Amino acid sequence: MKFIKFLFVGVVFGIVLVKSEAVSWYRIYEMFRFESFHMYGIIGSAVITGVLLMLITKKFKFKNIEGGFMSVPDKEKGLVRYIVGGTLFGLGWALSGACPGPMYILVGTGVFSIIIVILAAILGTYVYGVLRDKLPH
Repeated sequence: MKFIKFLFVGVVFGIVLVKSEAVSWYRIYEMFRFESFHMYGIIGSAVITGVLLMLITKKFKFKNIEGGFMSVPDKEKGLVRYIVGGTLFGLGWALSGACPGPMYILVGTGVFSIIIVILAAILGTYVYGVLRDKLPH
């Protein structure tokens, strides 16, 4: 019962993504072919909203539920890993037509073939976990 608020927010977020066509394979295909601004507008507005909320959080020194100040730790330096990781993520997104969050939303909308993609993502995550110590970071 304690986590019902997270379920509610997830359902509302899923409805927003479906209604905005952000989970539409056709819209994602258009984005990767640079044929439409639709997805770039959605992603760009999300980035701008995130930046503004982080600035407001820092300015007004919001506290988390534990009473500590909210902060985002600095990322480690390393251009190559971000380029390689982003490229792999983008290729997976382009090939499957969905990024990780909307994959579950698509199951909820009845696109059951996406379960294959979810299983492949879980397998990829497991393989990364096994190989993590052997990979250059």
